[in-house]
Amino acid sequence: MTGLDRSDAVDRLERLVDTVEAERMPVPVREVWAFGDVALGLDPVERLDVYVTKDILLGDDSESASAGPEGDSQAPAARFRESHGVSGVGKSVRADWAVDYPHYLRANRNGHAAPERCLAAHLLEEDEPVHLEVCNASFEDNVTQRLRGAQLREDYTQLLDPRGVCLWADGTRSHDAFRKLRAGELALPTLSAALEMLGMDGDEAETAARELSDWRAQQDGRTVRGDIV
Repeated sequence: MTGLDRSDAVDRLERLVDTVEAERMPVPVREVWAFGDVALGLDPVERLDVYVTKDILLGDDSESASAGPEGDSQAPAARFRESHGVSGVGKSVRADWAVDYPHYLRANRNGHAAPERCLAAHLLEEDEPVHLEVCNASFEDNVTQRLRGAQLREDYTQLLDPRGVCLWADGTRSHDAFRKLRAGELALPTLSAALEMLGMDGDEAETAARELSDWRAQQDGRTVRGDIV
């Protein structure tokens, strides 16, 4: 795997944030983080790791969540069940987003609109080496939650690499974060050391870091993982 030149990786992050700022997303987005290799100053960056904090869509905030385009009285939820075999439009993803971007609509195995898959389709190319994490919790909170879950299950591939930097939050872009990423100025520890800082003992941290790194090395193209805390 050749990965991305560092400057290209940071350019790609900027374009992703541009998209979040300029375009309607399937769900409200609150934060965008970069973590892992790109935050460490590596060049090239083998895989780009991105974390998105989203809101759970408790009520659709679309301007019109009950009707389709002019001349179509069928509600989006029913229309997309019929046209795409996808349920949940207007409940788990915005109805007006689905109307404007039907080609980005994605479902889970149960046929229900999956926000993380919709975000991945909208923000990323199919084959680019990017891993997208999507959750309703902030990056720091989810790092802790995933650490507990990974230890309970003894499955360290479920860990979230804690070495991250916030690029965008609540409509504000961190130009300083982008500058430091581009220059490789962030001083971050090794993965095992970072896990020790979160409370793992040394041996477990080494094992966890190795298993997570091995899992990452097996990934190819665009990958996405979503969870709810």
